[in-house]
Amino acid sequence: MGLKGKVVRQIEIKSDGDVFHEVFSARPHHIYNMSPDHVQSVELLEGQWGTPGCVIFWKYTHEGKPKTCKQIITELDVAKRSTTYKVIEGDLLQEYKTFTFILKVEPKGQNNLVTWTLEYEKLNEQIDAPNSMMDTVMTVCKDIETYHLK
Repeated sequence: MGLKGKVVRQIEIKSDGDVFHEVFSARPHHIYNMSPDHVQSVELLEGQWGTPGCVIFWKYTHEGKPKTCKQIITELDVAKRSTTYKVIEGDLLQEYKTFTFILKVEPKGQNNLVTWTLEYEKLNEQIDAPNSMMDTVMTVCKDIETYHLK
């Protein structure tokens, strides 16, 4: 088993795919209102919301513990509803040398298919794949969908 890996998971949502992608790429500071049990705050540290190069600081809860994450948007394609976030500081880098979140939203009939890919390189073989982080991401997605369908 290698140090580099990838976890991919998909979820079908009924809410608007453009809005869903925009929440993560250009308005993540609204997520704490939609998923307060998992996201406590999101701040813009550099750049402009929803643009490549912007630096975002997250305070969130993972496995019942408060965590932080600083990430930079490295790629953003609004037309393809795709955004890539590279982690540059925070709790994830205590176990992973590199960590990247990739979001892709695609139409699927009347609904939308949200695909999250977590690409990572573990610091050592004893570190687990980030399946519990993916569980948290999926829960936040469901919270956002529920919020928008109200």
